[in-house]
Amino acid sequence: MNQIKKSPINSLGYNFIDDRYLPKGKDEYYLRDLQNRNSVSYRQLTAYEIEVLVRNRNTSANWNHILVSDAFTPELVQNCKFFGLVRIGRLDPYYLEFHNLRRPVGLYNSTIISCDLGDNVCVDNTNYLSHYIIGDDVMIVNTNELATTEYAKFGNGILKEGEEESIRIRMEVCNENGGRSIIPFNGMLPGDAWIWSRFRDDETLQDKFKEFTEKKFDNKRGYYGKIGDRTVIKNCKIIKDVWIGSDAYLKGANKLKNLTINSSPTAKSQIGEGCELVNGIVGYGCRVFYGVKAVRFIMASHSQLKYGARLINSYLGNNATISCCEVLNSLIFPAHEQHHNNSFLCAALVMGQSNMAAGATIGSNHNSRSPDGEIIAGRGFWPGLSVSLKHNSRFASFTILAKGAYPAELDIPIPFSLISNDESKDELVIMPAYWFLHNMYALARNSWKYPDRDKRIEKIQTLEFDFLAPDTIGEMAGALTLLQRFTGRAALFSGKDLTPENLLPPGKNKKPLTEKDLRNRDEEILQLGAALLEGPRDKVDELEILADGMENGERKVRLIKVHQAYSLFKELIAFHAANQLLALINIQKITSYETLLEALPGGSLPLTKWVNAGGQLIRDSELQKLLQQIRTGKIREWQQVHEFYTRQGENYAQDKLAHSLAALKATSRTNLRKTGKEGLKNLFLQAIRTKEWMTKGIYTSRAKDYSNPFRKMVYDSPEEMNAVIGALSDNSFIRQEKAAFSKYRKETETIIQKFKL
Repeated sequence: MNQIKKSPINSLGYNFIDDRYLPKGKDEYYLRDLQNRNSVSYRQLTAYEIEVLVRNRNTSANWNHILVSDAFTPELVQNCKFFGLVRIGRLDPYYLEFHNLRRPVGLYNSTIISCDLGDNVCVDNTNYLSHYIIGDDVMIVNTNELATTEYAKFGNGILKEGEEESIRIRMEVCNENGGRSIIPFNGMLPGDAWIWSRFRDDETLQDKFKEFTEKKFDNKRGYYGKIGDRTVIKNCKIIKDVWIGSDAYLKGANKLKNLTINSSPTAKSQIGEGCELVNGIVGYGCRVFYGVKAVRFIMASHSQLKYGARLINSYLGNNATISCCEVLNSLIFPAHEQHHNNSFLCAALVMGQSNMAAGATIGSNHNSRSPDGEIIAGRGFWPGLSVSLKHNSRFASFTILAKGAYPAELDIPIPFSLISNDESKDELVIMPAYWFLHNMYALARNSWKYPDRDKRIEKIQTLEFDFLAPDTIGEMAGALTLLQRFTGRAALFSGKDLTPENLLPPGKNKKPLTEKDLRNRDEEILQLGAALLEGPRDKVDELEILADGMENGERKVRLIKVHQAYSLFKELIAFHAANQLLALINIQKITSYETLLEALPGGSLPLTKWVNAGGQLIRDSELQKLLQQIRTGKIREWQQVHEFYTRQGENYAQDKLAHSLAALKATSRTNLRKTGKEGLKNLFLQAIRTKEWMTKGIYTSRAKDYSNPFRKMVYDSPEEMNAVIGALSDNSFIRQEKAAFSKYRKETETIIQKFKL
């Protein structure tokens, strides 16, 4: 049976805070008075004003508790019911207009309970408006319920006085069993969510993160909801315990409960028709439209949910878009795209610049006895049409998967790979360096478009969008060793005499080699593989090169185009190093070879590990220092963690340079201090050649779309084709890249001359 409580009508609007939770000497309005910062001087109504209000069919249990500003116009308040202490700002005889919605300033046909109303607001046909502080020029029209409870948390995962831990709101990201759950808070960055979701065996660290979050808020009961200046709310049903910034636009939402909706004049947030959002944080400049359902979520700034999308127990990074699909228990870094109604993402850590194709079911298949699997995908993850993956799986940066139901878990450490499930041969096929060989246009445009679309106003985390960066360079350096090993083993098992002099003779193995043999002779195998990969391509192409440890199964995992990939990876590592040197020269305005040497980082330059912390690349050693400072109490709040991100961003160019030179030395044995001017000149000349073929690759990969007869057959003429999809010669991105190459070549050749290389 429902428990319906009965109380005297004259108590409605009062006793918002239970006496048990009122500090000694405070009344129920003490927090409200702190929150209301409009500096209006309120007064009681005059007898004339009360008479006008009554004549206009307004009622109040106590007119002495209706306070107004000196510029109050009683004629603009009609047919309203007031309960509790209500304070009203100035009302002038104007009408407000927004997107063709025109309403006169004033209060009409509404029930208003214990609220503060700013200057020149329009509240019209609002059935229940309770315990809100409303800014200036706000429009609230045709809204059923807009209320705040004394225990409102506005989407933050905190507890109020007297509440049990069991009711705390948590986001169960990355894993459906809740083992990586985090506590949401307003202002949580992708890096915060990432470090909190990891290191789960470190109880001290986990407790500190919880302390940081609770320190951001107090546990007092009695905070009012707020609606910022110039916010427009129309045709909504239920808005409960929602904190709304300025200049927001809410229209036709079904239910908004326990939320913070950040919004500002420069980053306006909008929530549209049929949406239901519960227990979440909406960042600045976000857009939520058309039947979206989101529960236990964070939307970082300038992200979008559209067309019936479901976002549950998930963090959506900045500048990301999800529409028409379902995302559960996932942590998604910035610049994610997922548009198709039948795509599904679950229990995944997706590290940004990602795109989910139609029919992709990423995380739908669990291989354990309970739903506790995970998927980790590096930057640039792109599962193709109707891809189905098994838990647990892990992918290096810029992995693309061809259509198929992959039957077992995958662990792909080689970046820029195309993964194919060859059912006819029952093989997994991996093509390293696919993007550079066959789709340079998409890869380059991916790196260009995301910085262009980065609308963040407060860029605390320095996001990396270039496909050549410390994470991918490190992965390519590791991939070179893997390609050497797999090629060397393939030569051993081929029975062909492919071995250069003084290296392991493959044709003389009379007994089958065991795994122990391979491990014991790994150094020899690596030398053999390197010698083959740095020699003629034809010898490598005739080998059957198989990988191990990349699929949890017995079938073959075949590597193709290995020789090309090996050469490309080495060339790209050198290209990246050249680019970092050129950036150093330009930033520091270096004018001579000798000055450049002085500016280079000293020491032995070890090839260090980097992590992707919410889209920001950070040296693992620096991350470990941060974590230790958190454990010991030197860092005591999230603000200090954010300051760490800022410092890392300031040092990023220098750290990236050191890493690029370390990778160059590790993979090509090139030490610029020892190779002298000739070595630096060769590096720059090679960089020009690399940039040239990349620019040509951008053009040729796009040009395929114009020469393919199956693409052309739907058009009656080339002119019609150009009219529909645009002429290749008019492609602005290709023109831009050609111009960039010309500039790059000119600047690099100028440096070669200036440095007398």
